[in-house]
Amino acid sequence: MTNRPGGRSARVRAVVLEATYAELVRCGYLGMTVENVADRAGVHKTTVYRRWGTVDVLIADALDSSRDVEWPAPDTGSLEGDLIAIATEVVDVFTDPARSAVPEAVVTAALQSSRARQAKKDFYASRHAQAAVVVTRAIQRGELAADTDAVELIRFTCAPLYYRIFITGEPIDHAAAERAARAALVAARAGLLAAAPNA
Repeated sequence: MTNRPGGRSARVRAVVLEATYAELVRCGYLGMTVENVADRAGVHKTTVYRRWGTVDVLIADALDSSRDVEWPAPDTGSLEGDLIAIATEVVDVFTDPARSAVPEAVVTAALQSSRARQAKKDFYASRHAQAAVVVTRAIQRGELAADTDAVELIRFTCAPLYYRIFITGEPIDHAAAERAARAALVAARAGLLAAAPNA
């Protein structure tokens, strides 16, 4: 069967992957089954088995499809403003139960499935690369040294927030987002985030 954009195959994939996320949130990785995903999607289970086969493949494909969605990087006119916007988005997602349920479930699944772990790694690598454009623009404006590791600065901006979310369970808010962004920027301006010579 030819996969036509917008055709039946694309529609089936869309509803199945949406059902995958919903089932992952509802019952977690260990409670998920291909049959439950098929039931929620309204698709015959043989269709799901034939195309995906296992829960691991379903989760990986769901993450891959999310990775392919273009994410618009902020453009506030300054690097500080852009980094704060990126950090604030993390806070906004993870303080909204409706929006945080999927990423939290994905992180949990990645602890139990090597395939989900790789898909999560690929997703965040893509998102970091998209976000790094704000650093590249800042370098072009002369705000930072040319050897600044753009992706590392994005990691430094978000890391304190993810530490609170997934490790300590401490609350996060917009003040925490601003603090994380400004601390990362101080480190970058001090030359602490220079790219390795052969990077």
